[in-house]
Amino acid sequence: MATEQAPSNAHTPQQQQQQQQPQQPQQPQQPQQDENKEARNVGSQAGQALEKLQKERSASHNPKGPDGGYDATPIPKAPPGYTVKITFHRATNLPLADITSLSSDPFIVAQIFTGLPTRHKEDPPLQLRTKTIRQNTNPVWNTEWIVANIPAGGFKMKCRIYDEDATNHDDRLGNAHIAVGQIEGNWSDIKDQPYQIKKSPGSKRAYFLQGVAVCLGKVDHMSGTLYVSVEVLGRTEGDNGGRAYTVGPQYWIKHQSPMLGRLLGQKVPGEDTEEGKPKAQRYNFQANQMQLRGPVPEAMYHRYVEFKPFVKSMFTSKGIKGVLLWKALHHQHVRVYNFDSHTQYEYFKESSEDITLKFLDLVHYDQGGRIFTYVITLDALFRFTETGKEFGVDMLSKHTMHSDVSVYIAFSGEFFVRRRKHRKGSDSEEGGDNKTHPPEDIDGGPPSDAPKKDPTYYELIIDNDSGTYRPNAQLLPQLKLFLEASFPGLLIKTLDCQADAEEMNKMKDEQRERKKREGENIIYTQASRSSSMSSSDIEELDRLEAAGEYPDQHFRHQMLREVEARAGAAKAHMKEYNPSNLRKGWKGPSKMTREGMERMVDEEDGPKVEEGAEGRAVEGDAAQQYGKSAP
Repeated sequence: MATEQAPSNAHTPQQQQQQQQPQQPQQPQQPQQDENKEARNVGSQAGQALEKLQKERSASHNPKGPDGGYDATPIPKAPPGYTVKITFHRATNLPLADITSLSSDPFIVAQIFTGLPTRHKEDPPLQLRTKTIRQNTNPVWNTEWIVANIPAGGFKMKCRIYDEDATNHDDRLGNAHIAVGQIEGNWSDIKDQPYQIKKSPGSKRAYFLQGVAVCLGKVDHMSGTLYVSVEVLGRTEGDNGGRAYTVGPQYWIKHQSPMLGRLLGQKVPGEDTEEGKPKAQRYNFQANQMQLRGPVPEAMYHRYVEFKPFVKSMFTSKGIKGVLLWKALHHQHVRVYNFDSHTQYEYFKESSEDITLKFLDLVHYDQGGRIFTYVITLDALFRFTETGKEFGVDMLSKHTMHSDVSVYIAFSGEFFVRRRKHRKGSDSEEGGDNKTHPPEDIDGGPPSDAPKKDPTYYELIIDNDSGTYRPNAQLLPQLKLFLEASFPGLLIKTLDCQADAEEMNKMKDEQRERKKREGENIIYTQASRSSSMSSSDIEELDRLEAAGEYPDQHFRHQMLREVEARAGAAKAHMKEYNPSNLRKGWKGPSKMTREGMERMVDEEDGPKVEEGAEGRAVEGDAAQQYGKSAP
């Protein structure tokens, strides 16, 4: 597995003083039923440590800011705000963005701006993407968004409505702006209020089709409307209201891409059929997102590391090289976390073990010895995909791609899941003989049996192995508390990628060895229109691979094979090319005899391939396979 390389941690004494690590506050023991409350208190506990650290660093503070990694800048102080529930009900009379279906696939991307000062100007605003409603110009979402610490002065919200297009860029259908003033005192809630959708930022093609529909009497008018409700739920808990964050609802999104799966050689296990037999194998690359309950601990705040001169320009999108690198990584993020008709997007009603079971399902329990790369954003959005050695070639930077080139994140690294012989908290566990799979073979689960559906049998091993952001190892206990509150019943173990390097590498090697042993038995599912390949193309590639004619799975091998085939066909064509053939074709034979007509046909068809010319025959087949003649 290719791990992002970071330079040595050698610093001058002044830099070492600037990069002192926060002291870990003592965490009181809490019963399991209070885990959610404990997670909400992690931020305030971390804030106390940050205040102490700020006093220690005040004399040596660098006005230019940190050069990367852990950033001890505290959240600006503000009075506790209000918890607000926003509901996106529906939209009416949206334009027709798809000419084939004469409809749209609308979704909303909403951003909240509170006016609260941020730790740094690069901190992103709170954002929510709704589900996509398929082929409907009058969509109904009824999506709720609960945000804490909205200041008494209110907030502004910008809602961008898009038409989802998995094979191209999403077309914007318009914007709606919502301004909420003072919300303290006797403020009355906004209930199902209409807001006009502005057409100016929308797709010109979509509104042209809308105009045609109006002329034909299919649509009453050009303007669309968005209906939204805003309800104040009360004061937000805590002493510092300087940071707004998402409370709920918690949700999960499963992105699927057969095209990326084929290019990267990635496969995802699927469910069995009703007869208990595994489904047919299909390539599929899976990316996952889970919105956890905020806030993340205040101390979990990390900036990208400027270990190369070009890194800053890449994250800030400045200069030609920086803009190109930013666009490349952003494009990778969009393709990996692509939305299409096969994307699964569901909400959790409340925090429970159902969230833990869904997480275990997304990582396929302890099957296949998988290792995952993850990023936790500042608003507690947990993104992760399976990682492997091929990612070091095909993706410029794993964690940068997952973060969508974000300057600041909460935490990043790698993790994997193991199944324990004895469940968490059992008497047998205290006996000490608690083997795990991997590396041991344990009855009652993979590879021979179905996974156990009890989260107390599983252990999440998570680290801070990220050269891009270099998360602070002393914050791993706070990460553990946050994840224990987010995934009830799951045992959490943290590893420091430096202090625990030997143990971490040993366990990851065991995961890779298990993947080699169990990977051949994995079954795969789901096609997706996010790929430019049709279902018939995929079936043909599956047939060629089964016949032994398509052994190379890596993207590099596929490109080389296509280039070689086209180059070979072009060489064969040039060897037989005769410019006089063109002149003869225009002039024609002097006498239109039977022999003259046969000669014209032979010249137009090109040189014949003899039976023994194996090389040319293969080249001709290659050109025919790609559906194009030689240049």
